Amino acid sequence: MPSRLPIQDIFAGLVTSIGTAIRYWFHYTLVAFAWLGVVPLTACRIYKCLFTGSVSSLLTLPLDILSTENLLADCLQGCFVVTCTLCAFISLVWLREQIVHGGAPQWLEQNQQQPLNGVGQQNEAQAVANGAVENAVLDQPANPAADDAVVGENPEIQEEQVDEEEEDNEDEEDAVVEDAADANNGAQDDMNWNALEWDRAAEELTWERMLGLDGSLVFLEHVFWVVSLNTLFILVFAFCPYHIGHFSIVGLGFEEYVQASHFEGLITTIVGYVLLAVTLIVCHGLAALVKFQRSRRLLGVCYIVVKVSLLVVVEIGVFPLICGWWLDICSLEMFDATLKDRELSFQSAPGTTMFLHWLVGMVYVFYFASFILLLREVLRPGVLWFLRNLNDPDFNPVQEMIHLPIYRHLRRFILSVIVFGSIVLLMLWLPIRIIKYLLPNFLPYNVMLYSDAAVSELSLELLLLQVVLPALLEQGHTRQWLKGLVRAWTVTAGYLLDLHSYLLGDQEENENNANQQPNNHHARNNNAIPVVGEGLHAAHQAILQQGGPVGFQPYRRPLKFPLRIFLLIVFMCITLLIASLICLTLPVFAGRWLMSFWTGTAKIHELYTAACGLYVCWLTIRAVTVLVAWMPQGRRVIFQKVKEWSLMIMKTLIVAILLAGVVPLLLGLLFELVIVAPLRVPLDQTPLFCPWQDWALGVLHAKIIAAITLMGPQWWLKTVIEQVRENCLCE
Repeated sequence: MPSRLPIQDIFAGLVTSIGTAIRYWFHYTLVAFAWLGVVPLTACRIYKCLFTGSVSSLLTLPLDILSTENLLADCLQGCFVVTCTLCAFISLVWLREQIVHGGAPQWLEQNQQQPLNGVGQQNEAQAVANGAVENAVLDQPANPAADDAVVGENPEIQEEQVDEEEEDNEDEEDAVVEDAADANNGAQDDMNWNALEWDRAAEELTWERMLGLDGSLVFLEHVFWVVSLNTLFILVFAFCPYHIGHFSIVGLGFEEYVQASHFEGLITTIVGYVLLAVTLIVCHGLAALVKFQRSRRLLGVCYIVVKVSLLVVVEIGVFPLICGWWLDICSLEMFDATLKDRELSFQSAPGTTMFLHWLVGMVYVFYFASFILLLREVLRPGVLWFLRNLNDPDFNPVQEMIHLPIYRHLRRFILSVIVFGSIVLLMLWLPIRIIKYLLPNFLPYNVMLYSDAAVSELSLELLLLQVVLPALLEQGHTRQWLKGLVRAWTVTAGYLLDLHSYLLGDQEENENNANQQPNNHHARNNNAIPVVGEGLHAAHQAILQQGGPVGFQPYRRPLKFPLRIFLLIVFMCITLLIASLICLTLPVFAGRWLMSFWTGTAKIHELYTAACGLYVCWLTIRAVTVLVAWMPQGRRVIFQKVKEWSLMIMKTLIVAILLAGVVPLLLGLLFELVIVAPLRVPLDQTPLFCPWQDWALGVLHAKIIAAITLMGPQWWLKTVIEQVRENCLCE
């Protein structure tokens, strides 16, 4: 090595490094421009062009794509369009996997093997001539038990069926030959298939190579295919259904009603999908009549895709929306509102109104399902046979959407609407009427957006989100208490109505059933699966068609059983009504009384009063349960526990005042003095400080600092915070 490097070598290396950096910069800029600019902008402009409805927009599409107007808005809208198309593509692939692994419906597969059977029967013509008719019949696909019985009893019918199949095969000879040729070609392709080449291709296609982050320009081809896929999906899944629905609505004269709904595009597209599903099923029937097997298969699969999509929209979109609106209508008197107010709010912001009602309905459905799961833990297996078990590993809603006919889904939807609507009437509308009659001054709830109190709304929201809700949601005691109340009510109702065996089962029978359940489950699986056929599709069909519910346990049936069940339902309705009355009045009473010491006569949002009262009730019940658990240990132990807990509470209060009071207040004042006050207050004026708002902002800043510290590298502050958190969790 020389003592010093030549200047020309240093400059050459520097120029090479700068050139490499510039090349990478240009490449990554091109990648970002392609994926974040070209793809969403092209998708948005093509979407607008297709839905403009004019020929001139198609002619000016290249110029519109290159236009620089509304670039940011169009890019954001294009990102949404690309996301929707990718989700649709992934859903189609996943639905195909469900059909392949779970099996297609029986009406789609019942005639699929006829061409192959025709080939087999041609090869077996000599065997039939030699008298081996039975073997030819046994080669047919598995039929229901009744068809098997008829075939086995009358050999003449077998011969007639063979003759008819031979005539059909003569008519379809050309199609059979084509299918046989395709099968031979497929067999040759299978023989030439090399797994190593496919594995090597899968290894070569990585995320870096696909997105262009590896430095190559192969990603430009991927950009082209993504743009083409977006265009195809927009054309097939948005343009065609929308215009089918639009022409149908205009032809039927419902255009004014659809425009008045403020969701013209969505409703028109759904109508188009419904008409498309009807058209597909009609064409599928016609293809089955003329025996076009490939067209029949394609039309059937397309109908399944449209059917599953519509059912998902109904289950996830329409049903929670109906529940949310019904909850709002039944609770109008609780907030001193009318239907006119709801109509005005919908006219002013239709999208926000519909989303809020959908969200409320979704929360209602979720908690109802959670309560049903809790009931299954208490009641005897088989009591809730009419409700689907979401924890059942064999439960697959997508397979049910694929296999069950549409009238069964419609029946389930109507029954669900009736049940959920009746529960809302029982637990919301009727208690509100009773409260207005017994306590005229209690309602309506105060739900104004802003308070005239001296206390900041931000402080109350912070207490609600950071103190009340975590204590009620993260603790497992609430669920255990609810489960204990349900069990106590079930035991009481069972002994009063002599339905203990029906509701909870007998202990001796439960022990015997626990020993016999594995054998019964194994026998049920062995008896159920071979009924339909083989594979996952057969197992799913066996589960759908089995006679009794899963995990059923026998019970003792008392005299006048229907009357006792009716009395049980009446008792349950009365209990739910009383529980609803308590939940609507007690927390709000307690919260208003406690808030009056803090805010005086000023009105506070009832969300805060209800949350405060609920938290106080939770603390009271928690203290009572702890005392009841300590009672068997004696008075001396109780006093010792009280002393220990009192000392711990005093220490906790001191630490809480420092960590949750002083430190957040100092952080909030520091943020106010350093950042907020210089930006908001001129130099010739004096800033005014609000301690509650500063404390609330300080709590938020403290949480952000703690989160960033826990996400960062290991140092002493992170170690201390983790140690404090682990000690709290252990205690």
